[in-house]
Amino acid sequence: MGRMRKLLIPGVDKKLLVKDAIKVMPDFTRRRFIAGGASLGALTLLTGCDVVNSDSADQLLAQVSKFNDSVQAWIFNPDALAPTFPESAITKPFPFNGYYEVDEAPEIAGPDWKLEVRGLVENKKSWTIDELYQLPQVKQVTRHICVEGWSAIGSWTGTPLRDFLKLIGADTSAKYVWFQCADKDGYNSPLDMRTALHPQTQMTFKFADEILPRAYGYPMKIRVPTKLGFKNPKYVISMEVTNDYKGGYWEDQGYNSFSGN
Repeated sequence: MGRMRKLLIPGVDKKLLVKDAIKVMPDFTRRRFIAGGASLGALTLLTGCDVVNSDSADQLLAQVSKFNDSVQAWIFNPDALAPTFPESAITKPFPFNGYYEVDEAPEIAGPDWKLEVRGLVENKKSWTIDELYQLPQVKQVTRHICVEGWSAIGSWTGTPLRDFLKLIGADTSAKYVWFQCADKDGYNSPLDMRTALHPQTQMTFKFADEILPRAYGYPMKIRVPTKLGFKNPKYVISMEVTNDYKGGYWEDQGYNSFSGN
């Protein structure tokens, strides 16, 4: 995916500001907001931001995005499953998804790699790839949906994240599981705990029944079929269970942190 474009042009154009705010609202909130008149006054009441310049306009958009996250988290059903598909529906070739070219993807030596576990967990030992491969695994054929508008169906095999969190004695009353990756810019992203405990959220080790290729996140990615693609971190090197919101690579650039699909 490309670098995020800045939503707001320099200066404050009230009509453009309202349009940009609508873009980051969840669907049903968007519909109600439009039906109610979709005015700058309504946005001001919603966010508490008095728009007088570009900085305050940016603050308003950030507040709308934060509101969007809270609404999506409220309506999220942790028992509702993302659609699954027959293997005949798998997209071939499955596209590479990144903010860099595939030949710039991290090259990780599996025998030297360890998954670091931090935060609110009882067992903070690091895990080798061979140790993770010994855990019970399941396969899912699910759709990857990119924020840029395309989608593809793939076959992913790995250990449900909720099973691993239970194994390491994670405090599942905490708010987030935060992932750090080996990408050149230090990609990172948080998952809200309810999504981390969703039955389809997976520590993925295989694609199409083969060891996860470099292009798709070797040695481990987090597959989250209930989220947009950028919430599926690849090349994961550590996870942290925490109550602190630590931001993320795209989240810090304005993307909604919840970003359900």
